[in-house]
Amino acid sequence: MKNTLEWVNIILGGWLFISPWIFGFTGNAGAAWSAWLVGGLVLILAAWALSDKGIWEDWTNALIAAIGFFTPWFAGYAALSAAAWNMWIIALAIFVVALWAAYSPATTATT
Repeated sequence: MKNTLEWVNIILGGWLFISPWIFGFTGNAGAAWSAWLVGGLVLILAAWALSDKGIWEDWTNALIAAIGFFTPWFAGYAALSAAAWNMWIIALAIFVVALWAAYSPATTATT
C-alpha cells in the first residue's frame, strides 16, 4: 500500500509542477514558483520514498504540502483563483496521502 501512496504523490507533485503551464499562470512569479517548488520537491521525495523504507520522506512531504497550502496568501496570489484553488486542493491531497503513507506499513516481499 505504501508504494501505491508514493505513486499517488508522484502524480500529484507532477500535476502541481506542470499546472502553471496548463492553467496559464506562468506570468505570475509567486504562483508559478510556488507550484514548481512544491510540486517538484514532492515529486522527488515521493520517488525517493519508493526505494527507501523510511518515513522521513512522507513527513517531509506532509510539511511541504502544509507550507504549500498557505503560499497563495504568502506569495500574494490568493486572488488568482485557478492557481490558488489548484494549490489548496493539491496541497491538501498531498498532505493526506503523505500522512497515510507515513502510517502505512512498508511493502515487503515474502518468499
